[in-house]
Amino acid sequence: MQANQLPMQRGWGWLRDGLTLWRSSPALLSFLAFGYILILLVISIFPLIGQPIASLLMPVLSLGVLNGCRAIEAGRKVGPDILFSGFKSNLPSLITIGGIYLIASLLVLLITSLFDGGGLLKAMTGSRVDEAAAGDPAFLFALLVAVALSTPVVMAYWFAPLLAGWWKLTAPKAMFFSFYACLRNWRPFLAYAIGLLIFGGLLPGVIIGVVGLVSPMLATLLSIPLPLILIPVVFASFYTSARDVFGLPDEAGLAR
Repeated sequence: MQANQLPMQRGWGWLRDGLTLWRSSPALLSFLAFGYILILLVISIFPLIGQPIASLLMPVLSLGVLNGCRAIEAGRKVGPDILFSGFKSNLPSLITIGGIYLIASLLVLLITSLFDGGGLLKAMTGSRVDEAAAGDPAFLFALLVAVALSTPVVMAYWFAPLLAGWWKLTAPKAMFFSFYACLRNWRPFLAYAIGLLIFGGLLPGVIIGVVGLVSPMLATLLSIPLPLILIPVVFASFYTSARDVFGLPDEAGLAR
């Protein structure tokens, strides 16, 4: 398994290519992105078992979104059912990836409990946290610890579903190569994160704020379509990053 090392500017290119991909099939890609989110949210509603089941299914459904992006780029006609195509591709490894990700995330939250007495853990598991506790320095420090510890967890997960689904790797191998690929490409990922911050947060916020000074109603109307475009574009950028780093199985063979 080989991970390409890309220049920093490719991180910006992932977002640009994601936008281009969305424009090729906005209806399908929007359905896949919001369908993925909605299904996981609905499953998570169920007490006790909802969150664990959602975590186990997350890699399966994310592979479905990636399969949809791949089909759109190739010009193939596919339907909304491609969202569930991950259930037909190395399902045991995909579910194992979800389980490892869940356990690692819980361990991170448990470690943060050493610093804030479990405040962040309560907040992340749905319990209400009062404003005083949220503003406590210990809570903020625990949040920083969580970000630092969860970063390698996210790196190990980022490419893992497609590596398991497209290259049939086992869960440990898929997560290892995902972590290695992210580490090798930290520069484009830094550019990607900056691009998301600017184009997904700062720039829309400034535009809506300026428009709001003239017409609050128009600013409200402008804020509605932004997530409808931004979220599918971000999902598409997950695919474009994977395509750049690992290529596609049918381009270089499954042994690559």
